[in-house]
Amino acid sequence: MSDIAQQAVPEAVRSFGELHRRPGPPLVLPNAWDHASAAALAARGFAAIGTTSLGVAAAAGLPDGAAATRDHTLRLALTLGTEPFLLSVDAEGGFSDDPDEVAELARQLWAVGAVGINLEDGLGPRHRHAAKIAAVKSAAPGLFVNARTDTYWLGDGAGTRERLEAYRQAGADGVFVPGLSDPDEIAALVRHLDVPLNILYSPTGPTVPHLTDLGVRRISLGSLLYRRALGAALDAMADIAGGRAPRGTTPSYDDVRALERRPG
Repeated sequence: MSDIAQQAVPEAVRSFGELHRRPGPPLVLPNAWDHASAAALAARGFAAIGTTSLGVAAAAGLPDGAAATRDHTLRLALTLGTEPFLLSVDAEGGFSDDPDEVAELARQLWAVGAVGINLEDGLGPRHRHAAKIAAVKSAAPGLFVNARTDTYWLGDGAGTRERLEAYRQAGADGVFVPGLSDPDEIAALVRHLDVPLNILYSPTGPTVPHLTDLGVRRISLGSLLYRRALGAALDAMADIAGGRAPRGTTPSYDDVRALERRPG
């Protein structure tokens, strides 16, 4: 397994934040949608696991990005927060426009064992998102806030630096710019920032080694693994219906049972 994939936490690393700043490769953060997916990824050596809001929403038959999965997200955090890996929770925009309500969510996530939260601005007013970040840091100072701007995800990139600066001043521990894939623009943003930059991995974008060379300190998978899992299920059914043995990796029944939560 490569140094980048093997993310076991050294004893010297005492916080989630240190995984973003330690010398060497960046934090590669796979995103899970339930206990089994998180436990399987942790068993492969990933010290930190994120959640994916799309995966959580789709599994419940609810829309993503519509503030419809607050309770589902909290239940998943409760399930994963005591597991032997560091947990960062994708909380959309905090499931509310009220900073006090987002702060209360942060308190609950911290209380159940989460160490990080991802908050997206959805291209809404930057002062409102900054207020949410400030409220979260006041309510749960130890929670690593990854402040996401959707300037590239939903727009043409305009206003990225201004938004990130506002979020940094509000207390964000790191910043996230999904949709940004141009190497020159990534490198320029890294030089401009004094907090870790998170980039969303894309199979059509820069590779993990390339992003590492550009100075990116956190690489998230977002909903990619969830979508790949659905695709693998559809491919397997197509093979079976076509009289072929399904291809790809198939964990055994006992392999999956081994991922069960244990009492205590």
